[in-house]
Amino acid sequence: MASNSQRRAIREYRSRLTARGLARFEVLGLDTDRDLIRSLARRLAEGGPEASRLRAVVSQGIAGEAPSKGGILAALRRSPLVGADLDLPRPREEGRQVNL
Repeated sequence: MASNSQRRAIREYRSRLTARGLARFEVLGLDTDRDLIRSLARRLAEGGPEASRLRAVVSQGIAGEAPSKGGILAALRRSPLVGADLDLPRPREEGRQVNL
């Protein structure tokens, strides 16, 4: 049985986790996968673009769907410069003289 101070410490620790947007949960898996699952959870909890990419790859792998084609084209079409009719002239240079 845990003492009052231990229960309070656990309660405060879990409330700090909740404030950071994290949740504590238990999963069942093979003992050989323990380090893999922990490192995956750690990376996902860090957030950022790497976590988003990892989340997408794992979700796609679990769903078994093929990657959608045209992702780069779709991103270019969402660009704020679409339809801006930019004219970006470049100066034409002949190059430099080289004596051989």
